[in-house]
Amino acid sequence: MATINRFIKAYKDYFTKGETGDAALLESELYGWGTNPDLLVQLQDVSGYYPKIDLAQLSQLPEGTLGYEYAQHMHKNGIQPLEISDDLRIEAERHPFALRYTVTHDIFHILLGFDTSYPGEAGVFAFTVGQNYTKALNLVYPLIKLIFLMLRPMQAQAIFASARRGKELGKQATCLLTYRFEENWTRAIADIRSELGLVLADEQLERQLNKATAKILSQEGVAI
Repeated sequence: MATINRFIKAYKDYFTKGETGDAALLESELYGWGTNPDLLVQLQDVSGYYPKIDLAQLSQLPEGTLGYEYAQHMHKNGIQPLEISDDLRIEAERHPFALRYTVTHDIFHILLGFDTSYPGEAGVFAFTVGQNYTKALNLVYPLIKLIFLMLRPMQAQAIFASARRGKELGKQATCLLTYRFEENWTRAIADIRSELGLVLADEQLERQLNKATAKILSQEGVAI
């Protein structure tokens, strides 16, 4: 665990320079308390796995691919891929959950279909709870929801709806933390969602009905 002084420096860099990587990593270490033993075993395959992400390069990929959609999400929200300082690389390798939780957060947003609003963040957080990553995440989940509701009371319905959907997705999906997204940038995001179990049954049914309706209308010559 990093020293108190290192925590202070990380958050100072965050507030004064906008550098979020170190602060996010160290915060994720706290979330790693009580990590699911099965997850710890799986995370050994991605221990220290931290390939550099080039948004300009990903932006050149075809629309609908994981890499393209990720790059668009990052550009739209003014976010840069998280960078971790050299002195924390060993720390990151010792805590594979913290590293993977940090670098995949924005990828989760686009795969789950949640934006960066409070309801969107509630949905992503609820997903991690549904995946049962750690005891810490499960314990703070009610507090996180309460904070979001206090900050945006007019969005209460949306926050609850996103949290409910996120948790359902988390329970049915395979473990996202151990998936090497960085080796699948060129794949269609729809295919990855299907592969990882990120489409709820009712959403799948709705899409099928929409496709069927569109086909019927097209055959009848109705503009859609």
